[in-house]
Amino acid sequence: MSTSRLRHIAPLFSVSTKDGAGNNAVSSSATAATSNDYEDDLARYRVPPPEIRDIVDAPLVPALSFSPYRDKIIFLKRQSLPPLTELARPEEKLAGLRIDGHCNTTNRMSFYTGLGIHQILPDGTLGPEVEIHGLPEGAKIHFITWSPDARHLSFSIRVNEEDDNTSKLKVWIVDVETGKARPLFQSPDVYLNAAFDSYIWVDNSTLLVCTIPSTRGAPPKKPLVPDGPKIQSNEQKNIIQARTFQDLLKDKYDEDLFDYYATSQLVLASLDGTTKDFGPPAVYTSIDPSPDKKYVMISSIHRPYSFIVPCGRFPTKVQLWNADGKFVRELCDLPLAEDIPITADSVRKGMRSINWRADMPSTLYWVETQDGGDAKVEVSPRDIIYSQPAEPLEGEQPMILHKLNLRYGGILWCDDSLAFVYESWYKTRRIRTWVVSPGYEDVPPRILFDRSSEDVYSDPGSPMLRRIQTGTYIIAKVKKRGDDGSYILLNGSGATPEGNVPFLDLFDINTGIKERIWESDKAKYFETVVALMSDQEEGDLQLDKLKILTSKESKTENTQYNFVSWPDKKIVQVTNFPHPYPQLASLQKEMIRYQRKDGVQLTATLYLPPGYNPSTDGPLPCFVWSYPGEFKSKDAASQVRGSPNEFTEIGSMISHLWLAKWFAILAEPTIPIIGEGEQEANDSYVEQLVASAEAAVEEVIRRGVAHPKKIAVGGHSYGAFMTANLLAHAPHLFSCGIARSGAYNRTLTPFGFQNEDRTLWEATNTYVEMSPFMSANKIKKPILLIHGEEDNNSGTLTMQSERFFDALKGHGALCRLVILPFESHIYSARESIMHLLWETGRWLHKYCVSNTSDAGEDHDTVTVKEITDHHDVLH
Repeated sequence: MSTSRLRHIAPLFSVSTKDGAGNNAVSSSATAATSNDYEDDLARYRVPPPEIRDIVDAPLVPALSFSPYRDKIIFLKRQSLPPLTELARPEEKLAGLRIDGHCNTTNRMSFYTGLGIHQILPDGTLGPEVEIHGLPEGAKIHFITWSPDARHLSFSIRVNEEDDNTSKLKVWIVDVETGKARPLFQSPDVYLNAAFDSYIWVDNSTLLVCTIPSTRGAPPKKPLVPDGPKIQSNEQKNIIQARTFQDLLKDKYDEDLFDYYATSQLVLASLDGTTKDFGPPAVYTSIDPSPDKKYVMISSIHRPYSFIVPCGRFPTKVQLWNADGKFVRELCDLPLAEDIPITADSVRKGMRSINWRADMPSTLYWVETQDGGDAKVEVSPRDIIYSQPAEPLEGEQPMILHKLNLRYGGILWCDDSLAFVYESWYKTRRIRTWVVSPGYEDVPPRILFDRSSEDVYSDPGSPMLRRIQTGTYIIAKVKKRGDDGSYILLNGSGATPEGNVPFLDLFDINTGIKERIWESDKAKYFETVVALMSDQEEGDLQLDKLKILTSKESKTENTQYNFVSWPDKKIVQVTNFPHPYPQLASLQKEMIRYQRKDGVQLTATLYLPPGYNPSTDGPLPCFVWSYPGEFKSKDAASQVRGSPNEFTEIGSMISHLWLAKWFAILAEPTIPIIGEGEQEANDSYVEQLVASAEAAVEEVIRRGVAHPKKIAVGGHSYGAFMTANLLAHAPHLFSCGIARSGAYNRTLTPFGFQNEDRTLWEATNTYVEMSPFMSANKIKKPILLIHGEEDNNSGTLTMQSERFFDALKGHGALCRLVILPFESHIYSARESIMHLLWETGRWLHKYCVSNTSDAGEDHDTVTVKEITDHHDVLH
């Protein structure tokens, strides 16, 4: 490496100190850390060097929201990273939920810090920002929705989190024209209950709100002595298999506490201040108005609850009420569903996916399984779709809309002559799209597309949806002047062997003929169609008046939004967001392709630091970050996904951050685990994993960009599982590993994991061989384990990392375990993120850049030829 580049290989961490105000600061000598600092294990939060910290703290780009009539736009301002105090708030873990008792919401909700409203002018540019005034200082904003007539915005806010009352959510209203904000309820004692749903607009001036019942007292107190032992019984010999769910109810006290926080009183609230209770208090989980706003479909759950499955499987009642708060009828009362099989595509018995037809005033549709919900049962049809008016005539039976032999996957509505019905089957990856005419029984359904969901090259795209006057979204029909054809718009990702080239096709629904009317500029940019902007008028869209919103980005230019208008496809830029991290604006990015020993084509994105030249600077330390995927065919696994022209969004936990410290980054090298035909992919998981990693490492060494002895590997969740397995079974490839929030012992997830739906007892050898815990004695390379202390992801209990660390330590492995207080599966607090990055930097510097491990002879990472020799021995 040239002398000019040595400055980039400085120590990768800094020491956190406190300034006079008690805030985190970085000492001036932090980057000149000594070897003693590496061994400093004091339990305090650290921060990475400024190069990393500045990228993480870069302001977030606002989110966008367009008015129903596409004449206004809101910029939703966001906070970068919340403080740890936000996560440290007390939470109740109940029935699969985590509830913030002070706010009566699900915990850790993201929020906006401000709003900016702009008029969209006739020429497509934006008018001046309408200032929102009247909000409390420091308001945290949630659940932003437009009124149907676009004259008002509704949202909830919370403020002082130390006060039990003011930290509860209140519903506010903003007049869009004036920017004046005010509370919806005149009484200061009405609070939102957002444990499940929040509120909906039922007309232009009325909302239906889930509120905390006014009669609710203090929460139930946990008894010092229980009434008896905790007992579960299966004396009926039922077969009940369940994944490793977390945060379940444990006893009667938990049941009472769940009822306390989850019970809502629905209230009709008008903008003029009048209110009216709507039905009795209950544990309402969703409220859904009919398109004509005459009815409300209300779902609620009730006892008996379960101690082995989360609340989504509790007994569920679905009822219809009219908009005035009068009960109409009960659609179903589904029993407790503890016995849904773990096999992919297994579902709940009875009515499911109950929804309103988007194109009709008040027509319901739903699905009922014919196989008892068990995907292993062979039956035809497997699912039946039914339809019925909200208030059927006496004796009127539901109409059968369609019968499916695969599993129902959804419906897109257009009108009585057109709807798309989707069905799929995971085991075969088959996906089919049907064209049905719901208003014409004499028109038989026909298959429009029948393909593999893995075959991205054959993906025809999805229909563009338009908003209609009821506020619902339907398939947009398009007319060409002088042409009687029936057209729709297909918006596709455009996967090709050179990368994704998104497109918009004009598709004749009768003939199947396509005409490409828009395509991304593939030479330099990556562009996508985001939404239709010319759907304000009723009736079919006219092609020569078409207007769409697109996004546009490149390797070095961050995402901006444009309006594109027909017939001349005039482009007007809507946003001009600054580059979030200009210090990496000239990073080098290349989508590379290479081949696995069995012939499978693999893909990865290679990132190199700005200004790096391999011929003069030599090979770099390299950080490989990935996540395995399962496939049914080698051809599908070999297909290219993604675009070389996409802008690199560098998140707070992403491996790309280390470009700032002169690393080569190999991001998301494909790790396909393939099971063709009747073969189970995981039965050869280790062999395919190692073969994929060998091919990736061989490629970066061949290119001269990665130092053979300085290649680290890392991953999160299933990627952490991958990392541990690679250190156990491919020690010749990597100098060290970083594994975050993984599951390492598959015997602790005996009823399936990831896409594996065989049980431990059906595939014992596979479970054992895939578990790096069982190969802890083979891991000789340094491994850093990081885990959130409150991980709620199914299977990845914090105990997984703790037990794995004990196993590694018991065999003398060079390892380190970092548990992040209050963090769940995805880390979010600034203190946690900064410390995570400090730990990562320390590990990379010590065991990759400096390569100071004394982990034994295996630490001598090998050459390309030796990789090939090892592969021959392994296979």
